[in-house]
Amino acid sequence: MMDHSSVLENSNELKFSREQGFFDKSLGIKAFIGCVFVTAFFLFLHFRENHLEVLELNSEAPSYIVAQTDFDFLDEEATLLAKQAAVQDLGKIYRVSEKSITDHQVSFENFLIYNQDWRKYVDSNHFDELHNGINVVSKKIKKLHFTDARTFQKMTEVDYSTNDYLIYTPHDISEPIHFPIQIWEYLKQNTQTIEPNALDFIISYLQNTNWNVVEDSQAENNLKRKIQSQIEPVFSHVTAGSRIIDQGEKVTARHLAIMQAMKKALGDQRNLWHPLTILGSLLMTLILTIICVAYFRVNQPEIMKSNRKLFLLVSIVIFTFIFAKATEFFLVNSQTNLIDYVRYPIFVPFAAILLSSLINTSLAMFVSAFLTVILTMVLAFNQYGFMIINLATAMVAILSTRSLQKRKEIFIVCGLAWLCAVGLILAIHFYQAVDWNRYILSDIVSSGLFLLFTSIIVVGLLPLLESLFGIMTNVTLTEYLDPNNDLLRRLSIEAPGTYQHSIVVGNLAEAAASSIGANGLFCRVATLYHDVGKIATPQYFTENQQPGMNIHQLLTPLESAQVIMAHVSEGVALARKAGLPEQFIDIIKEHHGTTLVYYFYRKQLEKVDEDKTKIDERDFRYMGPKPRSKESAIIMIADSLEAAARSLEKVDEKSLMELASRLVRDKADDGQFDESLLTFEELAKVKQALVKTLIAFGHSRIKYPKREKSTEPLPNIEE
Repeated sequence: MMDHSSVLENSNELKFSREQGFFDKSLGIKAFIGCVFVTAFFLFLHFRENHLEVLELNSEAPSYIVAQTDFDFLDEEATLLAKQAAVQDLGKIYRVSEKSITDHQVSFENFLIYNQDWRKYVDSNHFDELHNGINVVSKKIKKLHFTDARTFQKMTEVDYSTNDYLIYTPHDISEPIHFPIQIWEYLKQNTQTIEPNALDFIISYLQNTNWNVVEDSQAENNLKRKIQSQIEPVFSHVTAGSRIIDQGEKVTARHLAIMQAMKKALGDQRNLWHPLTILGSLLMTLILTIICVAYFRVNQPEIMKSNRKLFLLVSIVIFTFIFAKATEFFLVNSQTNLIDYVRYPIFVPFAAILLSSLINTSLAMFVSAFLTVILTMVLAFNQYGFMIINLATAMVAILSTRSLQKRKEIFIVCGLAWLCAVGLILAIHFYQAVDWNRYILSDIVSSGLFLLFTSIIVVGLLPLLESLFGIMTNVTLTEYLDPNNDLLRRLSIEAPGTYQHSIVVGNLAEAAASSIGANGLFCRVATLYHDVGKIATPQYFTENQQPGMNIHQLLTPLESAQVIMAHVSEGVALARKAGLPEQFIDIIKEHHGTTLVYYFYRKQLEKVDEDKTKIDERDFRYMGPKPRSKESAIIMIADSLEAAARSLEKVDEKSLMELASRLVRDKADDGQFDESLLTFEELAKVKQALVKTLIAFGHSRIKYPKREKSTEPLPNIEE
């Protein structure tokens, strides 16, 4: 007999299922999801960058472009010309050769040593003054610079230091020069640390000598930089309607500067809060949303019927919007000109892989196309290349995801998408007659980084989304096929007959589900676990019993029925303890629905002389619930048919079809398919697939004749 706790547990499970059903079907929740999407979509469309055609430096313009408004732009060419004009009339700057200064210093010191006439003019006690003085004067001469009056005037105008600068222009610096007296007078006036008599003697000696002068290019460059740094940037005016670039014209840095300035001017003029601007964004949002809803109602009705899937879809799309907008903001507003190196960011494969894995490929393709169009329209990237690369990589990702078996294969999927992106990047550049350059390499590298990031995020998000939205991907289902799973290993050891039965039923259910477009892989995997409850009492089930006494002979029919039905609640308990997905637990609960354990029910009737008033039929019925999905109903039919087919003496297509029809008719009359959404047409296809598969399993073999024993002696191999 089932105890009170088991009944309570089942009632709690049913309550949980009803709560899930409320979320999945509630119109209020559906309306809330719609409002969230429309709001996010409106904001994404409304707050967009001004989109202008993106030109590539040194490429040929694909079409002519005219100015859309009046604006000024920083004319770097004109600014450069202004800077060049500001320094073009500068004269040369000269200085005394260091070698010449050293030679004269040595000559003066030798004069003091070998010619004592200096003592007539300077007290001998001042020798040290003369020795130190020549060093001071030499250092002073090293600092002297000579230039013309115009250059000297320019220096004062730009506040350039004129200390030790003298107005003097030598005629020919290839020969030693005799400096005019004014230079020596300047040295006398600006050398205060030497005793006057000693200074006069040094100057009088030096001014009678000739000096080598050289051009000081470093000083000239410093002056030019100082003058040019004070030149104001030149802004040129562009009038609306004037042509910026002609078709086929080579794109220069000037063209790019004009386009950037026009984009900024249009942005400054655009009033996001103007009623007409808001109305335009709102209308576009509503029209595109209505188109999407119409598509879903016609081609993806299960999305509109399931709030969970709808919420999942909206969440993925909104996340893609946020990721794309954040990337655009970072690239466009970056001070490091990253937009020049990341011109084709790849966003769409992220949504494509998730939707293909979690829902279906046809939905993923539609949403990928939708996202590509919207992102191309809104984001400030190269429209032509961005659209082609995002759409193509998304399609490659979707097609590759169909054969996904393990999570790590997502990296392979993104790798294939990247190879597609590389080919398209090269094609786009070569099509535009652009030679190999650093931009091609940066586009290839950046696309690879985006897809690597996509693969990492998808691998991390998939199990989280599966858990939150109660969806199982083929990757997860494949993982549960592993025979080393604890429950499957226990089932194969403790109830081997049930394990073999589950494998056969799984193959049957997969074939039947595939015939009507249901999830065949789910049916196959879930069926492996549908009878795990039999682990508790394997000996009570026919497939595990050995020849001899049947243990049910020791029990009353009611007790036997209770033991048989208990494998459902036992299975639920084991599944929850093992952490199996809720979808598997639903199959465990639903694979018998509320059917009658007819064999023991008939035994009990026989004991009470067919008096139905003496027994309660509910004691012989499973607790349910009835199958609530096509997959659950298919597993119920496959389970019953496989068990019943083993009792047939002759297995052929006719007998199997009659058996399948009778089983399906009985369960339909019993109301077991009322909540499964299976149509009569689908039930017919399911029966055909089940019978065909069973025939394949039980195909007849050729009967070989018995081999007669040979009367001839065996040859002696030792001879």
